[in-house]
Amino acid sequence: MIRILLAEDMSMVRGALVALLNLENDMEVVRELERGDQIVPAALEAKPDVAIIDIDLPGLDGLSAATQLRERLPACRALILTSLGRPGTLRRALTAQVAGFLLKDAPSKELASAVRRVAAGQRVVDPQLALAAWGGAESPLTERETEVLRMAAEGAEAPEIAAALHLSTGTVRNYLTTIVGKLNARNRVDAIRIARESGWLY
Repeated sequence: MIRILLAEDMSMVRGALVALLNLENDMEVVRELERGDQIVPAALEAKPDVAIIDIDLPGLDGLSAATQLRERLPACRALILTSLGRPGTLRRALTAQVAGFLLKDAPSKELASAVRRVAAGQRVVDPQLALAAWGGAESPLTERETEVLRMAAEGAEAPEIAAALHLSTGTVRNYLTTIVGKLNARNRVDAIRIARESGWLY
């Protein structure tokens, strides 16, 4: 019996996935969670074989939770289930050394198959996404530029970003101008869109 922990914040989706997985005669959902920061404590208690984790979770994002899970409970393998089918997101998932990466719009039989393969020690990646990630470009932004853009994407203005990062407001404005130029964007909003679609902002 494959013991499964499922972390998904949308209750209707979570309920459907639990019902679907429990129909398989070799699977049992032993924990269902809605927050990323619940994953490691619940896994240490329930000792699942596979953790199916949504990327976008409150409390702690799915990839950070998967990284912590690998450190604390290496026997539990993470399968990322996401609607964010972007090459940059997959590259982040592979860097986090997750065992699988599947899109939410994949046929339901693929999920059960992916769980079995991950539990058997294999790595499962959506083939179309793998091809896109293989050819996808790396971010041209530095770590600091990414940090500035991430805060701007969350609605922070230049003085607020400057205070948080211990920079002058002028330096933050220079960073934003450089970012717009590097991404060939029309403006800051366009730069945020480009970075998000490329999976460079998370």
